[in-house]
Amino acid sequence: MEFDVVIVGAGPAGLAAAIRLKQIDPEISVVVLEKAAEVGAHVLSGNVLDPSALDRLLPEWRQEETPIKTAVTEDRFYFYGEGGSVRLPNALMPKLMSNHGNFVVSLGLVCKWLAEKAEALGVEIYPGFAASELLFDDANAVIGVATGDMGVTRSGEPGGMYQRGMALLGKYVFLGEGVRGSLAKTAIHAYGLDQGREPAKFGLGIKELWEIEPEKAKPGRIEHSFGWPLGDKTGGGSFLYHLGDNQVYVGFVVHLNYKNPYLSPFEEFQRFKTHPDVAELLKGGKRIAYGARAITEGGYQSVPKLVFPGGALIGCSAGFVNVPRIKGVHNAMTSGMLAAEQAAEALKAGRSHDLLSGYDDTWRSSPIGQDLKPVRNVKPLWSKYGTRIGIMLGGLDMWTNSLLGFSFFGTKSHGKPDYACLEPAEKHKPIAYPKPDGELTFDKVSSVYLSNTNHEEDQPVHLQVKDPALQKSSELGVYAGPSQRYCPAGVYEWVKEGGEDKFVINAQNCVHCKTCDIKDPNQNINWVPPQGGEGPVYEVM
Repeated sequence: MEFDVVIVGAGPAGLAAAIRLKQIDPEISVVVLEKAAEVGAHVLSGNVLDPSALDRLLPEWRQEETPIKTAVTEDRFYFYGEGGSVRLPNALMPKLMSNHGNFVVSLGLVCKWLAEKAEALGVEIYPGFAASELLFDDANAVIGVATGDMGVTRSGEPGGMYQRGMALLGKYVFLGEGVRGSLAKTAIHAYGLDQGREPAKFGLGIKELWEIEPEKAKPGRIEHSFGWPLGDKTGGGSFLYHLGDNQVYVGFVVHLNYKNPYLSPFEEFQRFKTHPDVAELLKGGKRIAYGARAITEGGYQSVPKLVFPGGALIGCSAGFVNVPRIKGVHNAMTSGMLAAEQAAEALKAGRSHDLLSGYDDTWRSSPIGQDLKPVRNVKPLWSKYGTRIGIMLGGLDMWTNSLLGFSFFGTKSHGKPDYACLEPAEKHKPIAYPKPDGELTFDKVSSVYLSNTNHEEDQPVHLQVKDPALQKSSELGVYAGPSQRYCPAGVYEWVKEGGEDKFVINAQNCVHCKTCDIKDPNQNINWVPPQGGEGPVYEVM
């Protein structure tokens, strides 16, 4: 199948790109591939939406019926100790941290609405199709993608329901797969797009949706915190976002450059909910959804080159999250729009399969660069100096950048990639986490159940261990099996079988967070898409 533009991923970036292409020229043929069974089913984000990009893409949206309903009414910032909290005055916060004018939303529902807008303009959207391979021509330009074969058995042989994948050819291909996309990773490696850039950095975000007692609901209130239960040398924080209908998003982020292999982000999140402030909010409530997703945190200095022959990286595949604001949707949408405008111009000139250089040349002067540059040092300062000092220095840097247009620190380096930050187990002590109570805190099995995750078991395992011997000698022997702890879905286990240690992969539990692909200390696990349509089904996340 041939198109002018092939877009991989029906997230905010991909859908914004598709809409913008059709706005410029209705005759441009556009297809969007989405690996989830339906648009929005794999979308997980906080999410407090900055509507600035949406205002540019669809200026009339405020006069329409949309899933964007809960305006932010109150902004709160806290530092947590084990037994209490200190509220930080809003006046101390740089203006860019204000959420005035933003909205608490389900990003999955927003993407469904954007998909309807795109289809109304003539965009073809194919949910349930996982793009598994980049297609190249003889000149090494990307000319399209191939979807994975369906119905392949675990042995690698075609089964009774076998269907061959299909090739979708495009004059340009946009990769908007989200964080650590498998095709984006291929393109970055194939074309050296990360050369001369700082290492990519990531966090793991874990999120639950709760229905709370009506008298505790404060629609539009958002709270951010840092501190307990994480130690000073482990970066991260939390969010509480109140929606309508007595619902609240409860979220926790752990920066993946942590050192202790015994640390479990999932268990730290459960501990967070036992803090007196949070426990009181959730008491008498009911947990109704769960999910997890990696977050790009490298920011301004880690963004790779965005274009390659025949295509471009957009959205979180490029890494446009603003870490202190915990926001990236507005930048993802803007990147899709910028790439679309460059592709439309190239198509009008009769070009194809070449470099959309204008996109890479202009993003730093665009709203994306203007958003990311003032906060570029927050993450590296936090990582170097710890939470207390790092947050203060980061705040100072944001103030000088926003008011005076300069930084005392220049542009700081991130140092090592996240996997290289993990230290051998002999340098640390195991952490004794409390058992879940089933009311406020939970185990991974019951949590994955609430994510509606499903995979056909008789298929090739989509979590590929490159060297099993290395996994045993190093991941277990040196690092004490951190995969059992960094995975928020109970995918990985080390079990004794016949007196021997065996690495068990429960691939059917995978919520597609990509943490294993990022944090494995030897980079020995490669995440690739399973059959199209599989994975979590997030309904209101």
